[in-house]
Amino acid sequence: MNPTFEKIITHDESDECPVCRAQDIVNFTLVPAVAAWEEAHEMPRHSIAVHGAASLMALMIQNGVAREDIEKAVAHILDNYEMQMAEEGLLGGPHQGTA
Repeated sequence: MNPTFEKIITHDESDECPVCRAQDIVNFTLVPAVAAWEEAHEMPRHSIAVHGAASLMALMIQNGVAREDIEKAVAHILDNYEMQMAEEGLLGGPHQGTA
């Protein structure tokens, strides 16, 4: 896999982990905005997510990133999310913080 992709999909266990920062931005900003946009415009659920993700990945291909690298990176990220969801289900739901 492309070394740049390895860096952006692998947690580095630091306070400034680029993976954690990207996930936070997506989960706390983009995901709610997309859901609100779909609802406000009476669009099918997930329609913007699917087409938005595909458009962004097409732009990456246009900029010279190999489709195979994108597919491997997305598969890795989805595998991690599926493992996280399975663990949360065993523990009674998503992590709610420590406060």
